[in-house]
Amino acid sequence: MSWEPGGEVTAWLLGLGLGVAPPVRYDRMAGGRSNMLFLVTDADGRRWVLRRPPEGELLASAHDVVREHRILSGLAAVGFPAPAPLGLCTDEAVAPVPLLLLEHVDGVAIDGPDAAEAQPPAWRGAAATALAATLAAVHAVDLEVAGLRELAARTSYGERQLRRWRRQWAATRTRELPRVEALADRLEARIPAFVEPVLVHGDYHLRNVLFAAEDGRVATVLDWELCTLGDPMADVGALLAYWPQPGDDGPQPNPTALVDGFPDRAAMADAYAAASGRVLDELAFWESLACWKVAIILEGVLRREVDAGIETPGRAAMIDAMLLRAERALDAGAGG
Repeated sequence: MSWEPGGEVTAWLLGLGLGVAPPVRYDRMAGGRSNMLFLVTDADGRRWVLRRPPEGELLASAHDVVREHRILSGLAAVGFPAPAPLGLCTDEAVAPVPLLLLEHVDGVAIDGPDAAEAQPPAWRGAAATALAATLAAVHAVDLEVAGLRELAARTSYGERQLRRWRRQWAATRTRELPRVEALADRLEARIPAFVEPVLVHGDYHLRNVLFAAEDGRVATVLDWELCTLGDPMADVGALLAYWPQPGDDGPQPNPTALVDGFPDRAAMADAYAAASGRVLDELAFWESLACWKVAIILEGVLRREVDAGIETPGRAAMIDAMLLRAERALDAGAGG
């Protein structure tokens, strides 16, 4: 039976000093591809978001909402637009897993073509520029003030990512696909020189941001569970990997490829460079790595579908398309 918040959770909320007025209603929220989200509404109509790890057996380092609480607390200390953490519960008498209570932030979610179509083209362009500028702000977070200087090892982020995702491929692949390992070998030979790490979001893209309805500015950035210290270009590469544009091969369900008003990937990179003042010399590597990772993530989805006997049409084509984009990005960076 699926877990639902009960009386023990409500008692914990009432003890946080937030003025929660019972009775309290909990509604399961869509989104949050891994952690479970509940919209909390009290008798006065005030709202919060309750976050917890997914059900089932978890890896030791996965879905760590205690770590996420630390990150969000640091972001609140520097005034970054992320949901403020309001409570953390690790009492197993309340829930079998840690619970994280967050402020509820109103905003527009561009989670598909219909949501994008509902906004005028000028708004879409402004939102895209704000998305790039806010990523530059992530990378400018003062780690000392935020208390996050020791968040992760100060080693090569590229090496760490390649090791992790090679293991992921080995664990989830459904077939032999030599181009995955061949591309990994090429990436390993091209790992950029170590740079002093900054805060990186780890999963920064259109669907993990809420925008202000009136002008497209970023209202808040969501889903910080993969946040770490690393090379800022990794986040830029990931943003581009999740930013398909007209003319890309394979299925493109993302609104950036289907709805007018969104700039292309080159313009998004330029917007980030203008906001950050950074040189993007190594971006081809990081974009290729990110596309390769997306292909492995999609292979993991395919593995679960195959195991369940329900395969989504076009899934393999999406994987092939991402691998092709990864190869082309690396070729372009090498002058090929």
